[in-house]
Amino acid sequence: MVTLVVATTADPASIGPASALLAMPGFHPGPTFQNISSFVNKELRLLKHDNPIVLEDHLDRRWESVTGETVDEVIFLSKHTAVSNRPALTVHPIGVPHLREDEVPPAGGKSGWAAPPNPRIGPWLRLLKSIAESFSLLPEFEVTLEATHHGPEINSPTMFVEIVSLGRFRTGWRSCSRALEKNYQNKVLLGIGGGHYVPRHMDIVMKDGVWVGHLLSGYSLTMEEEDVHKSEGKTSTDSVGGTWRQAIKVALETTKSAFPEGEVLAHLDKKSLKGWQKQAITKFLVELNVNIGKPSDFY
Repeated sequence: MVTLVVATTADPASIGPASALLAMPGFHPGPTFQNISSFVNKELRLLKHDNPIVLEDHLDRRWESVTGETVDEVIFLSKHTAVSNRPALTVHPIGVPHLREDEVPPAGGKSGWAAPPNPRIGPWLRLLKSIAESFSLLPEFEVTLEATHHGPEINSPTMFVEIVSLGRFRTGWRSCSRALEKNYQNKVLLGIGGGHYVPRHMDIVMKDGVWVGHLLSGYSLTMEEEDVHKSEGKTSTDSVGGTWRQAIKVALETTKSAFPEGEVLAHLDKKSLKGWQKQAITKFLVELNVNIGKPSDFY
């Protein structure tokens, strides 16, 4: 079982952390395949290619076919694009589970698909924040989760680590890279609603002992109030159109596949949802046998 860490030479924010990782002792060249070079260190496999990182699909399967090794997880190193241009480091699962089959994903992946979330997301986010604190980078740097979005398509448990600016944070990557150790807990957060940086879910994840599953922001929960009938003050979910059911179901299934020993609890950002949306989502989660948790239920 090996870990793939993937970087692209087309992105300085990707290749910088990869270089810091390669500076650690023990790495040596591995096989080259399909114009992709690799470096090996115990169970780590660092892959370097020259293409946009969201367009290199199925690197796990391609590596397995070349080497015969089983890929346990994948970590992508990438730049982070933000309108504010504030220096930031973000971590997130990937997928576009909310897109219809006939829609073309704007940044890789496959419509209606999501990769299993990497179990490192929660522990790494907490670790990265502690590194940022130790280098006095806060509040200049923002360390945060992002909602599930973009490709590439892949089947292994996956996470993206993204940065807006290298700067002084570059030196912290060696410490981060040493922490390739899974930290399994019991409760798994399935975040539903909120903005792209899911602040209300963040408050839960920053507590030790919480796993992170998929995070579905409000914009990925397409809910169309077509002809909402009300009976005894309750909304009939049958008339709520859109791809929101598909997004939640795919996010739940892939989260469960990544955490077979964990208990998945949904956390709703209720302030971001209208009343009829909360009712519809709650009813659907009940149908899926998913409990909705308060922050205190996660730890």
